[in-house]
Order: sequence, then structure tokens, then C-alpha cells
Amino acid sequence: MNNIPPDPQVPAPPVAAPPPPPPLPAVKPSSFRTFLAACLSLCLGLFLAAGAISLVDDSLVLMCGQQVLTLASGLVTCLSFFVLLVVYVLMGLTPIVPRRVFLPIFALVGLGLAAVFPVMIYGYNQLVRFDWLLSLLQVLLVSVIWRRLLGGGPFRWFVIEARHLGNPRFSWSHLAVFLLVNLLVLAPVVAGYVAVCTSVAVSHFTDGFLRLRPSGLILQSRKYARDDGKTVVLFPMSHIADAGFYQAMSHSVASNSVVLLEGVTDSQHLLTNKLSYKRAAKSLGLAEQHEDLSFDQGELIRADVDVQEFSTNTIAFMNLVTLVHTRGLNADTLPLLMNCSLTPEAEQQLFTDLLVKRNEHLLKELRARLPESDHFVIPWGAAHMPELAETLQKLGFHLVETHDYIGIRFGVRSRTGKSDAGRAIK
Repeated sequence: MNNIPPDPQVPAPPVAAPPPPPPLPAVKPSSFRTFLAACLSLCLGLFLAAGAISLVDDSLVLMCGQQVLTLASGLVTCLSFFVLLVVYVLMGLTPIVPRRVFLPIFALVGLGLAAVFPVMIYGYNQLVRFDWLLSLLQVLLVSVIWRRLLGGGPFRWFVIEARHLGNPRFSWSHLAVFLLVNLLVLAPVVAGYVAVCTSVAVSHFTDGFLRLRPSGLILQSRKYARDDGKTVVLFPMSHIADAGFYQAMSHSVASNSVVLLEGVTDSQHLLTNKLSYKRAAKSLGLAEQHEDLSFDQGELIRADVDVQEFSTNTIAFMNLVTLVHTRGLNADTLPLLMNCSLTPEAEQQLFTDLLVKRNEHLLKELRARLPESDHFVIPWGAAHMPELAETLQKLGFHLVETHDYIGIRFGVRSRTGKSDAGRAIK
């Protein structure tokens, strides 16, 4: 039979397409993945709720001065932080936790905690506004993550599904990388940042009278003089320090000096508990100012106020602090401490009573005795020193001499086995 070539103008008959393969049966996720996805959704919802409650609470404080949600906001925030910590640990153990969901949240929390230190140091009165802004960012971030997980679908509470999860298998390499990043990068950075912020805060709030250095706690005494020959030495004190520091301080007082002593009296017995630093001093191997500071020469004058001159709120707050200090933080004192919420007005009154009012009483005593004596020593807490120094300059005194003393030396002992803290730094 002859082969007849196909006519090019005649179209070839269509080739039938192979039938499509039968659809694969849907693989139902395991109950563990479904349960974990639901738990992670609850974690995400808890973080959103914490931000929303905090945002409403801060708004009420800023606009109305009301703190009706402060306790609830604190409890929910603490719970959300604990849950996030658990999720963070779980993320290090296994890649099953979706990092694209929780890493932005961890970044926001970390940056917020890092930013709160400068705000507390340089703008403490703006702390509520900062918390309001941070809460707003928290709500917006979780809302964006929630919307992306929905992918345009209908709203649902359990927004994280099993398909969002990663490989549930434990991986030694994954755990090793997680531990190395946390131990060699995050931990040193966090420790260094906290140390720097602490040092800056101590120096800032005491105007350099108290400084925190790697070598130890440095206290600077400053001598002010006036053209008429009057001198005043401001000597910052610490409730606990090395015994050598208190000895150096007492030996620096001349016999013709008037020493204006610090020490709030309680003639009406308004304080229910006595505040003592003996336990802290003993545990750290240090001395307590109340027991180890003594003067062998000079005229000693009590120049502090009595507790009855404080406001009712301040006395109540002092009683709460001394109660917690005496009994420790336990099931009885923790609820009292958590229910204690100071309004901005109460905080200002507390500052006025503990610093301003006491400084005014001290300066009044100094002015009254200036005509009678030429040399004065004021060994008071470092927090009092900035205002005292400023007032002395207004009275015509000028700085003529400074001495740095090591109040506490960190982990260094002399050859004799005793700490050399307390010696003046040349």
C-alpha cells in the first residue's frame, strides 16, 4: 500500500488530552499541631488584649487621672510576658513556632524595654505617655499580623492554623544556634546596656555626687566656700557601704565644724515598722551607716524633720515599704504592694515630703547657724545633694575642692585581706 503524504492544508485531528489525575485526599493535621496552633493563637490574642487594656488605662490616666484599670492592666501584662517567654523558649527548642508571627513581637518587646530606661532617666514625668505610645504600637502590630494571617478571609479567633507551623522535630543544630545567639550576643548586650543605663541614672539623679563605675561605687564630697570665710562640705552618704568609708568620712570632720545630721524622727510613733539595712549589709559583707558612722569631734546637730510633717499618703506609703522590708515579699504583702497605685499628685507629694521638705528644713537650720560658726559638714543622702549644692551657690558659696571616695569596691581586696574601699581617690 502506497504511503500518501498528508495534505498540509488539512488540519491534523486533535490529540485527546490525558485525563487529569485524581485529586489527592486532604491530609488532616495531627491533633498535636491543631492544639499547638490554637495555643499560639491564644498567646497572640492575649498579647493583643494586654496592649488594648494598657492603652485604655493610660488614656484614662492621661485624660481623667483615673487608674481604674491599672491593676488589671498590670496583671494581664505580666501574664502576657510570661506566655511570650514560654513561646520564646519553645521557639529555641523546635522550629515549629512560626517565626514570622512572633519575631516582630519579640522585637517590639525588646525595643520597648530598652527605650524605657532613657525615658525613666531623662523624662520620668512622660512615662505614662511613653507607655501609651508603646501600647498603641503593640495593638497595631498584632492587628497587622492578625490581618495577614487571615489572608482576606473571614475573621476568626484561632487565626494561627496548623499549616502555619513549621517542622515539629527537635533539632540539635537549631538549639545550638539559639543558645549561641542568646549567650554570646543577646546576654552580653543586655547586661552591658543595663549597666550603662544604671551608671547614667545614678550620676544623673545625683548630679555626679554618686557614680557607678566598674571598680565600685564612687561618692564625691564637695567643699564650698564664701568670701567671708564660711565653708560648707557636702558629703554624700550611702545607707550601706564599707566600714572604711564611714571611718574616712568621720575623720574628715574638723573639731571646729558643725555637723548637720540626717535622720527623720518619729515622735508620734506613726511608723508601724522600723526600716533597717542591717540584713542587707550583713549579707553583702558591708557596714550600716546607722551603726558604723560615728563622730569623735565637731558639734552634732540633728537637722531633719519629724514624720508628722509628712502627708497622710506619704506616711501610708512608708508604712507599706517598711512592712514589705520587714516581712519580705510573700502572699500577705504582695497583694498590698500590687494594690498600691500612686497618682501623679501622690508621687509629687512623696517627692516633696522626702526630698524638698527635708532639704528646706536643713537649709533653714544652716541659715540660722551661719552667723555662729564658720565651718559646716552636711553628711546626707546623695539624692539630696543636687538641690543643696544649687542653694549654696545662690547663698554666695562657690566650689573650691572635691574628693572622691570609694564607698563600695567591687570584688577587690587589698593584700591584708581587707577591702580598701573608703580611701580617697587621688
